[in-house]
Amino acid sequence: MSSGGAIPRLVIAAPSSGAGKTTVATGLMAAFAEAGLVVSPHKVGPDYIDPGYHSLATGRPGRNLDAYLCGPERIAPLFLHGAAGADLAVVEGVMGLFDGASGMGELSSTAQVAKLLRAPVVLVVDASSQSRSVAALVHGFASWDPEVRLAGVILNKVGSDRHEALLREAMESSGVPVLGALRRDGRAGTPSRHLGLVPVAERRAEALASVRELAARVREGCDLTALLALARSVPELPDAAWDPAAEVRAAASGSRPLIAVAGGAAFTFAYAEHAELLTAAGAEVVPFDPLRDEQLPPGTRGLVIGGGFPEVYAPDLSANAPLRAAVAGLAASGAPVSAECAGLLYLSRAIDGMPMCGVLPAEARMTERLTLGYREAVALTDNALAAAGTRVRGHEFHRTVLEPGAGDGPAWGLTHPERRVEGFVTGGVHASYLHVHWAAEPSLAARLVAGAARQVPVAAP
Repeated sequence: MSSGGAIPRLVIAAPSSGAGKTTVATGLMAAFAEAGLVVSPHKVGPDYIDPGYHSLATGRPGRNLDAYLCGPERIAPLFLHGAAGADLAVVEGVMGLFDGASGMGELSSTAQVAKLLRAPVVLVVDASSQSRSVAALVHGFASWDPEVRLAGVILNKVGSDRHEALLREAMESSGVPVLGALRRDGRAGTPSRHLGLVPVAERRAEALASVRELAARVREGCDLTALLALARSVPELPDAAWDPAAEVRAAASGSRPLIAVAGGAAFTFAYAEHAELLTAAGAEVVPFDPLRDEQLPPGTRGLVIGGGFPEVYAPDLSANAPLRAAVAGLAASGAPVSAECAGLLYLSRAIDGMPMCGVLPAEARMTERLTLGYREAVALTDNALAAAGTRVRGHEFHRTVLEPGAGDGPAWGLTHPERRVEGFVTGGVHASYLHVHWAAEPSLAARLVAGAARQVPVAAP
């Protein structure tokens, strides 16, 4: 088992989206875990869904490494925190290797994260429509940025033995070793819908079978010995591991207010560090499932409702009238409530006409338009989550529209790439479309817990 900054690590990247990064990364994680290694899974960027498959493959929390949301200076510390005690860390990239935040150069790209982690990159290439050209493509990626160590290639979607032979012959002149070749195979496919892959929580049995099939394919087609040796060739990172206890202070009173965190199939979007920060700040964090539980956990004094797919589960969420009433009652009491995206919709009056909690004077509906991108924002007023003037970076990702989009007291004033107000602050409620990574601003967790500590628990009706 590795320790400190010498954790063996690989970054799995691709020339573009759709090449098979998730297939290969998840398969590698599962194959190494099945071989008895403790594998730490990571994902570049803000995506919540892929880490669910990573967690299923490894038995450890899938963690995100996003240099835009958290700052480049936190990437290695967050990595070391998440990978503590692991024998191997596998980092799945985002988009193409050099693609980052729009208009900001390499910021938040896979290449930047690989450099910050001093990790070798394995490029997954979709070889389905090329032979000799694959060598030119790999040569270009290998020479583009000398600081990126492109140390190997996995050929994906290979059509036949003859096709593989041609590809390998071409790659001999590139100077980059071929570490695997995977045939075209749809057996381990993962279904998608309007925001990407269907989350693990919605198809756990099928997802587990898919992950096992991916592991088998990777074992058959990849040189695991060479990949592990590559991972072990890394230098030690000089950074100290991120520590939630060092980021926030627990309440001196010793009180541990219970903060309920929504989960289940409808609310699957969460960063592991959020619960860790809440706990470090002195809270007792208790999950609940709005699809199944008719009441909030007994003694709830604060509530976190993250992202997910409430639009998919709107009929079932609406049918759970007792819980909707309990949430509305907690909000009316002034207890601190943090709601992001799906949580925002759940607190609204209705989604596509189906009644929700009615905490916010707004209604939501599905649209064909995808709202996607990084945002910079500032808190305009003191509220349960943020002090006035707190600046954050966040991410929007939804196909719904809320009307109106902001209340008299907005949650955030967006400052980049556009200027507008967004979300709702009312009583103790802070509700917004914006996903924020609290590791970049731990005061959000500390403020929420402090507010919960002052709150008298609401009795169940």
